[in-house]
Amino acid sequence: MALADLLHQDAIIPALRVNSKKQLLQELAARAARITGLSEREIFDVILQRERLGSTGVGNGIAIPHGKLVNIHSIVGIFARLEQPVDFEALDDQPVDLVFLLLAPEGAGADHLKALSRIARVLRDHDLVAKLRATDSSQAIYAFLNEEQASNAA
Repeated sequence: MALADLLHQDAIIPALRVNSKKQLLQELAARAARITGLSEREIFDVILQRERLGSTGVGNGIAIPHGKLVNIHSIVGIFARLEQPVDFEALDDQPVDLVFLLLAPEGAGADHLKALSRIARVLRDHDLVAKLRATDSSQAIYAFLNEEQASNAA
């Protein structure tokens, strides 16, 4: 599964200013609502509900919040680079500055898990993460994420 299939140019927020995890999730839900046409509140509630089960902060300043929605037709990703890291109650207690929100249809099952796995694998690449942190250009971020795809496909 390629990130390009999940992530469109308009789904990249290159320099998001937020002060808290809750505000971050609200901003991601707002962007996701614009892209999917779904209710911002519905999206926010789903990702907040998932966070209550345990933080999706996976370490190294990275979080992968995710959730399943009834009315979404395909898996959608939103990527945000934060101007200032926020506490995300991550596994390593480090603040988060790179976030990849993943939304999937209720019945996505294995595809949802494959997408999560793919995102986690991509964001374990230290060189790529350094490039993502070094730019506030949405075009560059999009290119870096897709460039990584091409190098892994080869």
